[in-house]
Amino acid sequence: MSIDVVTFGCRLNAYESEVMKSEAEAAGLKDAVLINTCAVTNEAVRQARQTIRKTRRENPNARIIVTGCAAQTEAETFAEMGEVDLVLGNSEKLERASYGRVAQFGIEETEKVRVNDIMSVRETAGHLIDGLEGRSRAFVQVQNGCDHRCTFCIIPYGRGNSRSVPMGVVIDQIKRLVDNGYGEIVLTGVDITSYGADLPGTPKLGTLCAKILKLVPDLKRLRLSSIDSIEADDELMEVIAHDHRLMSHLHLSLQAGDNMILKRMKRRHSREDTIRFCEDVRKMRPDVVFGADIIAGFPTETDEMFENTLRIVDECGLTHLHVFPFSPRPGTPAARMPQLDRKIIKERAARLRIKGQEALLAHLRAEVGKKREILIEREGLGRTEQFTQVELDANIAGSLVSARITGHTERHLIAEPIGKAA
Repeated sequence: MSIDVVTFGCRLNAYESEVMKSEAEAAGLKDAVLINTCAVTNEAVRQARQTIRKTRRENPNARIIVTGCAAQTEAETFAEMGEVDLVLGNSEKLERASYGRVAQFGIEETEKVRVNDIMSVRETAGHLIDGLEGRSRAFVQVQNGCDHRCTFCIIPYGRGNSRSVPMGVVIDQIKRLVDNGYGEIVLTGVDITSYGADLPGTPKLGTLCAKILKLVPDLKRLRLSSIDSIEADDELMEVIAHDHRLMSHLHLSLQAGDNMILKRMKRRHSREDTIRFCEDVRKMRPDVVFGADIIAGFPTETDEMFENTLRIVDECGLTHLHVFPFSPRPGTPAARMPQLDRKIIKERAARLRIKGQEALLAHLRAEVGKKREILIEREGLGRTEQFTQVELDANIAGSLVSARITGHTERHLIAEPIGKAA
């Protein structure tokens, strides 16, 4: 074997895994498994530990290097595992020198943990990659870290404070990827709507999107990974309204639909803010589809508060739900709040998932008969502009196919191509 990478968590991690592999290979590292962890829930950490043990059983002679947010926040937890050879922090994992030392000198027991203070990192480098292996769309990191301190979230301690990649670097990266055949680019980061606050002139995310679409005319589709709607700037709203190369799918960092719970989460929006945002965007782009992250069973959540969260799915017209049962992360204020019974949390998460499936099914039914542009991900499967999965007879990964929606399963659309691949 050479280098394998196992990735957990967000799209930013997927992008960084490609950077890690590239840097490790350039440093001459061989016979290694890099495990890029996530810290968003206790379950994510448990899965990482389980994978590490399995990896060691299957690769007894490989060097196992663990990194990512969980490694940053719980370095000693992973260092104590006999299966782990090295623990790298979120900054160190992107540096070629980290792997070069291993390739040249091996790993000394005294150096098993190489994790610096992430809060001391002031810049985010624009790492150039040629694409993501096996993917039809490419992720481009525009931002890292977070300046907010939501009471449930450990991620700022794994990622550090917010810092942005300069616009010129982002645009150069996108031009490179488009030249390599990628038709869709996804802008990713930890809190991308905070983009630019640390850059000269403090450009906003909307400024960045407008520049990309103007300066990379061959880019067919631009997508945003996730946004905090309360931070959406005026120029971003203009781009949403007038440039249809920005895809009509917005994934919201919502978390709850009850104002008291939002306040206890230390979120900066109210339920009314989110409803108004969705209404405003839908007036500008009637074909828009919204997704959202929602936490079920946050501490102190009553039945009435949970009902408010259920109702906001309909009030905002949400379609793609990512439901997270609340998981207390050590070191966060929410972990010290009065906790709900785990059974109640699981029941509420199940009800939210059922609600989400009902919303998705309504969307699928409404799509039948419409013409959509499908980005082919792999043979027989693609995604519409609204990020809805489609089954169709097409096999050129990365191509755009015009298709008519003819039906659906309970999970995805069925379509017939009506034109040649772009």
